[in-house]
Amino acid sequence: MKLPPYYKFPEIDSDTFVLRQVEIEDIKDIVEISYYNSQPALTVGDAIAMHDEINKDYENGSSIHWGIADKRTNVIMGTIGYYRGFDNGIGELGCVLKPEFSGKGIMTAAVKLAAEFGINTIGLTKVIAITTKQNSRAVKLFERLNFIRQVDLPEDEIEFQYIKGD
Repeated sequence: MKLPPYYKFPEIDSDTFVLRQVEIEDIKDIVEISYYNSQPALTVGDAIAMHDEINKDYENGSSIHWGIADKRTNVIMGTIGYYRGFDNGIGELGCVLKPEFSGKGIMTAAVKLAAEFGINTIGLTKVIAITTKQNSRAVKLFERLNFIRQVDLPEDEIEFQYIKGD
C-alpha cells in the first residue's frame, strides 16, 4: 500500500469541483461541518484545532482529508476523506456536505472519486463507510454508488463496503 503522506498532497479533479487540501483560510467557511472523533466544532477555534489534528493524522499516515472545492469559486462545499487508519488494507470513508450544496450530485461524484483513489492509489482492498440508519440520504448515496450493506452495528449504525463497478 502507498500510504500518506505523499510527496505532493493529492488533488482529484472532476468537471465541477476538485478534492484538495483544506487550507487555514478555508476553516471559517466550514465550521458547521467540521468534526473530529465524532465531535462537532462549535467555534472557528475548535475547527482550527480539529484541522491541526487532521493534518497530524495525515502526516502520521493514518488519514487523508480533502475539501470539496468548487472549481469556479474555490469555495469549500464539503469534506471527504479516510479516517481511523488503514489497518489490514481497509479504509473508512467519511463525508459531509454543507446543506446549501446538497441534492446537486456533488457528494455522489466525490465519494466515487475518493473510493477509487483508495483502491487505485492507496491500494486498499476494502473501502467502508459507516452511517446511522436514520441518515436516509447517506444510505441512499452509498447504495447508489455500489456500496453493499455489510453489517448492522451498535448504536443504530450500518457499515457499507464499496464494490468497484466495471
